[in-house]
Amino acid sequence: MKVVLFCGGYGMRMRNGTADDVPKPMAMVGPRPLIWHVMRYYAHFGHTEFILCLGYGAHHIKDFFLNYEETTSNDFVLRGGKTELLSTDISDWTITFAQTGIESPIGERLRRVRHHLDGDEMFLANYADVLTDAPLPEMIDRFTPRDAGASMMVVPPQSSFHCVELGEDGLVGGITAVSELPLWENGGYFVLRQEIFDHIPENGDLVADGCAQLAKRGRLVAHQHYGFWKPTDTVKERAALDDSYARGDRPWAVWERDRAGARA
Repeated sequence: MKVVLFCGGYGMRMRNGTADDVPKPMAMVGPRPLIWHVMRYYAHFGHTEFILCLGYGAHHIKDFFLNYEETTSNDFVLRGGKTELLSTDISDWTITFAQTGIESPIGERLRRVRHHLDGDEMFLANYADVLTDAPLPEMIDRFTPRDAGASMMVVPPQSSFHCVELGEDGLVGGITAVSELPLWENGGYFVLRQEIFDHIPENGDLVADGCAQLAKRGRLVAHQHYGFWKPTDTVKERAALDDSYARGDRPWAVWERDRAGARA
């Protein structure tokens, strides 16, 4: 299936300074940017046709792939001054780079690349800055036979804050960690049918408009994931992932885990 990735937002909470025009998906985790980790996840499961919805800082993403260095993350032999790769990341990837506007909301970005989907009944979509170890084939297999327009991965609340129950007299009746509440957050990682386009108006949003309308019609499925899931909305969150990568703690890198299992 084709994979649509939304990578055109400003990502203001990831800004390092006023002159920093690098889009959030290009923030580094280890030797590669976030968007590479997301794409590598999908490619591991056989989904290697990507449509990148570009916007702010698009030239950074284009330059990265136009000047891609396979030797950064692959073993190779240098013989006679020539490089012989022992493995490759992106040689079988097809990437469509589509400028979808600087200010466009995500729903509008999706609308603007509809023609690149070639009328495919089902396709995948995601933000380009969220990492997970979710079992993608299971997510797709559960959704495929359902009479629904979309599937959204949901995760437990990630906040470290606590909710406080107050009585009328101002006394605290209880304190509960947000993560323990019976609530779910949108985790991205969508499986969509063409029906989603019927519910996204011009300059609309994928979730607030498209998914909300499907939910009202009983046509939105949730895939609950309790495993690893990390957004990178802030510099602190990106730095934590980078530190985790350096320690060799990379639960999102399912391609490394499965490769190690194959060698065992």
